Amino acid sequence: MTQSDSAVQNLTRPDGETLAFQARDGKGPAVVWFGGFKSDMTGTKATALDDWAAERGQDFVRFDYFGHGASSGDFTDGTIGRWLEDGLHVLRELTPGPVVLVGSSMGGWLSLLAAKTLKEAGEEDRLKGMVLIAPAPDFTEKLMWAGFSDDIRRQIMEEGQYNQPSDYDDEPYIITQQLIEEGRSHLILDKPIPVACPVRILQGMRDDDVPWQHALMLVEALEGDDVAYTLVKAGDHRLSEPADIARLHQALDEVVSD
Repeated sequence: MTQSDSAVQNLTRPDGETLAFQARDGKGPAVVWFGGFKSDMTGTKATALDDWAAERGQDFVRFDYFGHGASSGDFTDGTIGRWLEDGLHVLRELTPGPVVLVGSSMGGWLSLLAAKTLKEAGEEDRLKGMVLIAPAPDFTEKLMWAGFSDDIRRQIMEEGQYNQPSDYDDEPYIITQQLIEEGRSHLILDKPIPVACPVRILQGMRDDDVPWQHALMLVEALEGDDVAYTLVKAGDHRLSEPADIARLHQALDEVVSD
């Protein structure tokens, strides 16, 4: 693909489901965007990264998980493991060489799991760096389940789902029993995380969804030493203001150039 060819395309999974993606061909390492829960690849940060990649002539891929955006599937059938498989399929089929992973919120958790999977497969040398924005590893358990009242927990277990009001969507987020229970098989903050590449973490202090202390737990768990944590006092969960985007670009410049 040429730099101008960033139209939406589809990548077919072995099960027949399709993942929508957009890509720019350029120099490596390939930068891969892992979006957040219920978000898609047309968001502010994803498009800002596309602009950054176009200006640098950088290889860049953004995609929608199963049940998100322009991809096939029903969101309520999705799980952390399913969305991780989506990310790994993108890494195998679209970016088989060196990569830098950029993960936002849930995408931070998924990109860390992808990094762990690469190491287990003996491919850790492919991972050249990570930039994590308000990363939310283990959020289904430590942020959702831990924060739910007994009544909400009971509703999830007895009725199979809970409609959680959202500040980011007119429609509530449907939190399923499957999402919570399957997520427990992917928890990573309870042990050292085998990531040794450069990692840059951007976190807002006024983040009501992922407290800044949660990201500090991640800093402590990462095995590598080249980890920088930037706390933005006025930053919220989105971190999409112009100054936030500038920090994102700077962080990427650092890890891509290392």
